[in-house]
Amino acid sequence: MANITLTIDQATLDRARARAAAEKTSVNALIRGFLENYVNQRERAEQLIALMDDVYERNKPSSGGRKFRRDDLYRRF
Repeated sequence: MANITLTIDQATLDRARARAAAEKTSVNALIRGFLENYVNQRERAEQLIALMDDVYERNKPSSGGRKFRRDDLYRRF
């Protein structure tokens, strides 16, 4: 694994350490998790879009060949 250096104000770091400790983790693990989520976000979005496209293609809405007039579409029942 690579090491990185961050510059952050002391008050924020102290608060992050306290919260991480309360969650039984470390600031390092929180940052690592954030970065993993950040880089994987686009891939997950693309997978979701592909899944939605697939569902749409398998369940494509159809009028069954029926032609609608504007009045039919706006008629209240």
